[in-house]
Amino acid sequence: MDGLNAVQARIGEIQARFTAVTGAATSAGWASAASAAGLTGTSSATYATSTGGTASESAAVAEAQKYIGVPYVWGGTDPSKGLDCSGFTKLVFGNLGIELPRTSSQQATAGRPVANLEQARPGDLVFFDHSSSRAGIDHVGVYIGNGQMIAAPQPGESVKVQAVGNPSIIRRVLPEASAAVAPAAAGGALAGVPYGDLFARAASKHGVDPSLLAAVAKQESNFNTSAVSPAGAQGLMQFMPATAKGLGVNAMDPASAIDGAAKYLSSLTKQFGSTELGLAAYNAGPGNVSKYGGIPPFPETQNYVRSVLSKAEAYR
Repeated sequence: MDGLNAVQARIGEIQARFTAVTGAATSAGWASAASAAGLTGTSSATYATSTGGTASESAAVAEAQKYIGVPYVWGGTDPSKGLDCSGFTKLVFGNLGIELPRTSSQQATAGRPVANLEQARPGDLVFFDHSSSRAGIDHVGVYIGNGQMIAAPQPGESVKVQAVGNPSIIRRVLPEASAAVAPAAAGGALAGVPYGDLFARAASKHGVDPSLLAAVAKQESNFNTSAVSPAGAQGLMQFMPATAKGLGVNAMDPASAIDGAAKYLSSLTKQFGSTELGLAAYNAGPGNVSKYGGIPPFPETQNYVRSVLSKAEAYR
């Protein structure tokens, strides 16, 4: 897998594709909201790159950006109808594989505390107590940096970029980047990750990132070697029988499956020129990536790429 800077750059490309497939209304909403917030001529990708944001931070900002222009609806959790503030944040992070409680007051206990706005990072949750009629947290947004957040404000408005102001609480729910790779003396295995030694060995053999392989296994089967999907995908790496046969892989054998996945992902990455497109091809098939000239406009595939990249970063 490419280094962190390359991942961030490629996520910028994914963000551009997300904007393209969410429709003109959302794109116009982003443009007008960004202009109102003084962000004209920038995007979350530009922001993340210029401030050294991590891949998971960039992914969170990109996901939040997708819903700009969606109308506020109290209790709303469906973007086709409308979202309230906590419905918006729950949706954003759920799409990244991070489950949040439903209400803003409950979400304010998730993750880890951030001391103040100066220490906040893109993707942090910012919480407010706006109601004079009752005490406690009643509003939440997604911080995007430079004193700005994306939030679903109130009835009559839409999800938009706005100034943060003075949040009551800041919480970090994104995974911290960590050195999860064990010393070379231990075979380079991922510390605490099932089959870490197999991931490290296959990654070294085929020239891919062991953290990425582990993230694919986590996403595909939750490290369940006997998993079988409704579509018939099998084993730890969820190979379809025809694909496994073509690669000479025993999908139900962890060593064989991991080696086959590393070989296949390496081939797809070289074929399409990036880790993201390789992951998209792994999920949706290389034919679909070729057909659409990039990540296919399938929510499952788009969410898959974001989630795997986020998990991979957490394993480093």
